[in-house]
Amino acid sequence: MAAFLLVVVALQAPPFSHSVSRVTAADLPHSWHRGCPVAPASLRRLRLVYWGFDGRAHTGALIVNAKAVGSLTRVFSRLYAARFPIRRLRPIDAYGGSDERSLAADNTAAFNCRYAVASGPKRWSVHAYGLAADVNPVENPYLLAGRVHPRAGRAYLDRSRYRPGMAVPGGLLVRTFASAGWQWGGRWTGSPDYQHFSTTGG
Repeated sequence: MAAFLLVVVALQAPPFSHSVSRVTAADLPHSWHRGCPVAPASLRRLRLVYWGFDGRAHTGALIVNAKAVGSLTRVFSRLYAARFPIRRLRPIDAYGGSDERSLAADNTAAFNCRYAVASGPKRWSVHAYGLAADVNPVENPYLLAGRVHPRAGRAYLDRSRYRPGMAVPGGLLVRTFASAGWQWGGRWTGSPDYQHFSTTGG
């Protein structure tokens, strides 16, 4: 009976779809401001169908650099086909532009005009260019100077114990981003950022 229900759900799942639209400064009240390294004209709202942890299809959105639309569409279409679960997919403006609030909500997001979190000279994060995405941050925490971001990610520090939504070496999430030319922060030595994928490796 359980197997039959799974087949029915699979048959009812809608096909992957996406749409792309332009954004303005008014659409990004918390994540963009004057002085950011890219203008709203260089960004796009990418709406995507994604597979949730509840075993259902949902529609969400990312704000990304126009240059990243093609690669991210391919990534998320492959993740959807493989039923890789995503907790939430909302622009960070839904969280007042707060990276910490978005991470705590286990939200997958991309553009946010902010500086890099790591210590050292002040520099723009790759997120400020719309060329990075943080995926399932609770399942894939960032370890920096002994702190875990978000705090709920502490339950996932044992990376050898694979659970749905995790990014692991050789795993589906890492391989799919790599196939699009995106690099994984989980390979950083000293301060691995398991949630982070970017076009530059930074």
